[in-house]
Amino acid sequence: MSTPSLNRIVDLFCPVCSDWQSITNPSGPQAASLDRLFWVFVLICGFVWLLVMLTLLFVLLRHGRPDAAPPMTARRERRCAIAVGAAVAATVLIISGLTVLSYAATRTISEANGDPLVIRLRGYQWWWQATYEDSRPDRSFVTANEIHIPVGRPVRFELSAADVIHSFWLPNLAGKQDLIPGRDNVLTLTADRPGVYRAQCAQFCGLQHAHMAMLVIAEPPEAFDAWRDHQISEAAEATTDEQERGRQFLTSKACAACHTVRGTVASGTLGPDLTHVGGRRFLAAGQLPLTRGTLAAWIADPQTIKPGNYMPLVPMTADDLNAVSAYLAALK
Repeated sequence: MSTPSLNRIVDLFCPVCSDWQSITNPSGPQAASLDRLFWVFVLICGFVWLLVMLTLLFVLLRHGRPDAAPPMTARRERRCAIAVGAAVAATVLIISGLTVLSYAATRTISEANGDPLVIRLRGYQWWWQATYEDSRPDRSFVTANEIHIPVGRPVRFELSAADVIHSFWLPNLAGKQDLIPGRDNVLTLTADRPGVYRAQCAQFCGLQHAHMAMLVIAEPPEAFDAWRDHQISEAAEATTDEQERGRQFLTSKACAACHTVRGTVASGTLGPDLTHVGGRRFLAAGQLPLTRGTLAAWIADPQTIKPGNYMPLVPMTADDLNAVSAYLAALK
């Protein structure tokens, strides 16, 4: 199947992704190393399977009937013992070789040279929190479900989980790495070219495991720096009366106990940071494209869209709903 055909298929699932989600479509050195390892496994295991099938076919054709088998002589027994011993030795060598190759390839996911960008990625049921670390505290910030990284610079993900075991999988750029409560893991990757790549949780983590996706946007360093400078800033001011009503509602109701909007009194930590939520491409960890309409639908009834999630239903009038969705959509 050609690349354009694959991209058309992927557009059905992730219309903003620039490449299909596959370990055989690497866009970084770590992913390329794993891609080579994958094909080594496929070729070697395929050769072994073919050899076994040919041997089986030879035996069936030559000695298919019980009465056709030659008598077991001492010489024949020695030959069988040598064949079995050779097969065992070959198996040990193949498994040992593949183990060494696997170790060499996977070492790259925890090593970083130079000055890596550090992102603390924390998994929740069922969304991702990303904290961009910096030596200057005023340049650190938190975002959710969509991250940007600079092309050509190593990125070190420090992985943790808040509730159950999750697994961060970004096949175009790196392998899988688990997020385990009480234990910190590390994954390092580098993007060789700009693109929009889909990541997801690869460890069953509950009812909405399949709807725990994230976008990773690799962009030139100057574009990343501009994005980061914007993310550090506080939330945009309301510019219309409707947006102001939405801000007042959000900061005075239960929303402010779960979500943070920097620059306002909303400082909750149970849910995603909403400071620049309007600038993200998807809502609810990849569940919906983010528009004012989908924001309103999500706020009005989150359980219908993503059953089992922990966002409560906040009582509000239709005017309140319109105002809150207008305010959040403006937080770009």
